[in-house]
Amino acid sequence: MAEKESGTFHLNKPGIALGGGAVLGAAHIGVLRAMEEHGIRPEYISGTSIGAFVGSLYAFGVEVDRLEEIAEKMDWLDVTSFKLSKMGLLGNDRIGKLLIDTIGRRRIEEAPVKLTMIATDLTNGEKVVLDEGPLYKAVMASTCLPGIFIPIEWDGRLLVDGVLSENVPVSPLRAMGAEVVVAVDLTSRREFKRPEDLIDVLSNTFDIGLNNMIRSQIEDERTLMIQPKLGAYNKASTRKTRELIREGYEEADRVFSELEAERATATE
Repeated sequence: MAEKESGTFHLNKPGIALGGGAVLGAAHIGVLRAMEEHGIRPEYISGTSIGAFVGSLYAFGVEVDRLEEIAEKMDWLDVTSFKLSKMGLLGNDRIGKLLIDTIGRRRIEEAPVKLTMIATDLTNGEKVVLDEGPLYKAVMASTCLPGIFIPIEWDGRLLVDGVLSENVPVSPLRAMGAEVVVAVDLTSRREFKRPEDLIDVLSNTFDIGLNNMIRSQIEDERTLMIQPKLGAYNKASTRKTRELIREGYEEADRVFSELEAERATATE
């Protein structure tokens, strides 16, 4: 991907919320590259599901080029393993191991950039904001797809994917002190089609509910929305990683460029 000269764009106390979306999360890497090129370095990062994985690596100083390398080599077999359990079909302990292999056994509160991630308590439906504790285990909890992965035990709670409670985690950034939030939503621009079978019905139902939740949680004039159009991509296939990164980059670059132009016009 061609790089351009870095800008001098300024956002006061910026935070970035990286939403869930399985393999679509590769687009987050493109968004982060565009932010850097526009001179924006987030002071706060929050992530849900795949956003927690990408956000954790970035918060601990993993450069965008390295993130691209990791994403392009990843496959479902890298993050899952079959485990016999009545609570799930697979384990996602390998995603925790990938974090440890990349940045070591770190704790969330050790991140140079303030970091949180979202999980959901499966016993009561409560949103759980993870801002301290073992990083690898927190990411495993936030990425734990219920019914697929075995839930993660955490201080007496049974945690699963944060997508169920706050898929684009804006609220933790507000609590941490972010004045401007860049919210990266990977799922809302899906193009729906008339269902043809039960799978389509269930998929549409889930995504409609998810999109309605996202809209209700991020409506705020201080939120800068980045919503790459990823409806044509398969959430489970890693064959289009480069394209997903490019989609995230191009949409973020467009949003930041338009905002820069608006601010330049306003100061003339």
